[in-house]
Amino acid sequence: MKVTDHIAQAKGTLISFEVLPPLKGKGIEALYKHLDPLMEFKPSFINVTYHRSEHVFKKKVDGSFEKVIVRKRPGTESICAAIMNKYTVDTVPHLICGGFSINDTEDALINLRYLGIDNVLVLRGDAAKNETAFEPEPGGHKYANELLKQVVNLNAGIYLEEDLKGTQKTEFCIGVAGYPEKHFEAPNMDSDLQYLKAKVDAGADYIITQMFFDNAKFHAFVKSCRAIGITVPIIPGLKPVYSKKQLTVLPKTFHIDLPSELSSEILKCKTDEEVEKIGEEWLLAQSKELKKSGVPVLHYYTLGKPHVVANVVKEL
Repeated sequence: MKVTDHIAQAKGTLISFEVLPPLKGKGIEALYKHLDPLMEFKPSFINVTYHRSEHVFKKKVDGSFEKVIVRKRPGTESICAAIMNKYTVDTVPHLICGGFSINDTEDALINLRYLGIDNVLVLRGDAAKNETAFEPEPGGHKYANELLKQVVNLNAGIYLEEDLKGTQKTEFCIGVAGYPEKHFEAPNMDSDLQYLKAKVDAGADYIITQMFFDNAKFHAFVKSCRAIGITVPIIPGLKPVYSKKQLTVLPKTFHIDLPSELSSEILKCKTDEEVEKIGEEWLLAQSKELKKSGVPVLHYYTLGKPHVVANVVKEL
């Protein structure tokens, strides 16, 4: 079932979660253990994130170095299928530009269709760890908008091999990312909003935001989107703070601000257990206000502390 169909049929605010595939060589049991306490809340869908492959240099016997591509986590297709099979819940695999050619992307989309997966979240993805700026794979997409158009083409029955006859159309519901505090590469908020509108105009069906900790910024973002003609559903992305370390890690990694009130309370904490409690209370307050404002879905980034998210959703 499509994300937009879930939203259209809902009588109130829905719940969804986001998870990370297990590391290569690890079993899927850890992921099930992560999800088990969350499934009692009957999420409408579960996003499965993806991190691009890395290039590493391994020293050979002769002393020279060989460039090797390393993928630390399995593809989202298999993880989504496993989650759907175990929990009978819709999944949303992340589809990224980095590390994939356009042929790789088409193959992945075909596999997703065969598995009965109706949704994708289209992202450019981050630069590789050894790169200062994003570089596409040879023969791959440079921008999320290009990747989006490939999915739209497949939905129209247009494949890369132009001579294919009698092709079937896919029916993917396409999500894209939005940034209430601006994408760090955009020169200003206005240009970032125009990039987002271009993705919606190209065929995106809904938006999920980057995490934020100040609801006022989300509401301002939604208002700005509506003002320039973006009418698709906008889903807020939420994450708990559970350690003092995150006071520096989150702003550095995700280019977001933490409100002074929240950071001040965290700095008073003597242990991460105390921080976790503050983070849980903050997330609950955010969630209650957003639900009251009528957001279509509360989307929780559960990586690391699923029990904190479970405690919050239980209170809702």
